[in-house]
Amino acid sequence: MEEYKQVILIRTDLKMGTGKKCAQSCHASVSTSDLVRIKNKLVWKNWKNSGQKKVVLKVLGMDDLNDIVIKLEKKKIPYFLVRDAGLTQLSPGTATALGIGPAPSREIDEITGDLKLL
Repeated sequence: MEEYKQVILIRTDLKMGTGKKCAQSCHASVSTSDLVRIKNKLVWKNWKNSGQKKVVLKVLGMDDLNDIVIKLEKKKIPYFLVRDAGLTQLSPGTATALGIGPAPSREIDEITGDLKLL
């Protein structure tokens, strides 16, 4: 059986506090999971029933995030870009995190495999 996972990317250049990074990760995870549940129920069910694997990785900044989004769009891998509401540490609309998948692990690894754990 194919392995599925979800990857969450967090921008480290923003110097968010630990709680803020956790909250942004949760926003990314839930939002991209919802997208997949609507667009590809079978992938979502396989991921959900196999432990909901998640990996949180870091990116250095917006340029890196944009490069990854371009690759995701080319491969048609679902993603969700989290933009902060601006109520605490950041300006409204600041892109903080990117949720990817759930999708087949091998597809995500082709794009994020070189990134480091948060």
